[in-house]
Amino acid sequence: MEKLLINLFDYEKAAAERLTPTAYDYYASGGGDEITLRENHAAYERIKLKPRVLKDISQTDLSQTLFGQAATMPIMVAPTAFHRMATPDGEIATARAAAAAGVIMILSTLSTCSIEEVAEVTEGPLWFQLYFYKDRAATLSLIQRAETAGCQALALTVDAQVWGRRERDVRNRFRLPKGLSMANMVQTGKESFPESDGSGLASYVTWQFDPTLNWKDVDWLCSKTRLPVLLKGVLHPDDARMAVEHGAAGVIVSNHGGRQLDTVPATIEALPGVVEAVGNRLEVFIDGGIRRGTDVLKAIALGARAVGVGRPIIWGLAVNGEKGAGEVLKLLRKELELAMRLSGCSSVADITKDILISGD
Repeated sequence: MEKLLINLFDYEKAAAERLTPTAYDYYASGGGDEITLRENHAAYERIKLKPRVLKDISQTDLSQTLFGQAATMPIMVAPTAFHRMATPDGEIATARAAAAAGVIMILSTLSTCSIEEVAEVTEGPLWFQLYFYKDRAATLSLIQRAETAGCQALALTVDAQVWGRRERDVRNRFRLPKGLSMANMVQTGKESFPESDGSGLASYVTWQFDPTLNWKDVDWLCSKTRLPVLLKGVLHPDDARMAVEHGAAGVIVSNHGGRQLDTVPATIEALPGVVEAVGNRLEVFIDGGIRRGTDVLKAIALGARAVGVGRPIIWGLAVNGEKGAGEVLKLLRKELELAMRLSGCSSVADITKDILISGD
């Protein structure tokens, strides 16, 4: 009898049994001693809920509008790389699952399916996550292709121009399995890893990504696109204020899933300071460590407009492809709806800091 998977932790255990050890370590690992990786979820567990009672919770509305795009719930598919290591259809399967769930998918620059391939198969809202390459023409090409394909926002990752040391990848000498490549970079000839004695991806980043990325480049990006620009990887309130000054439409409070600088705060710990710094001048999102519907509830209560979920989608893909990713999103939706009702919230607008005991 097949084991019943009833939460996201079950999906990770099942995925670990199906993935190769190298692939699982790539997806699951964090930087350094993986302290931030563990803290990303543990910090949610320390925040306690203070529910209201005697509210009419016969109907609940989880819908949210983000940059004019309707979503069925305040949950997005966060950008993660190399989905074809988890399932043959890769990011195409992810996009279909996200569209069926009515949520936004943020496609990674380092996807194993191209922007065009993914956009062709989904009618759901699609955003594009951007890395800055030393080759500015290659970067501009990605921006233009994302626009042409119908992507509705750009999320510039600002915390990973130098790669964090992920020791599991170093031990495994990680590189993409034969037959897979970074599909978005084929047109530029930058789709393969260089030779390396350690992590092939870390060597690729050193070779290709522009470590001089700065606020002038944010100005340049905003001038080159008609799409709203979000900065992904903001933890410091001063950087959030700078994002406003340089024309960003939003920030994603993120520590790259605990994969970059170890011992930085969990993202939910950094969220309140960022929200306070920007007020209502731009949209604030968050990713990292979200495994329960109560986690989503807490993030929204602390001021996030929506949350991004990364690794759990991968676990769903590894277990059962598109259907598995869809089941992960369904589980989160059911858990969020239940948490809202038990807290006395009938809509996303009802989720306020008043339902938390702590979280400052």
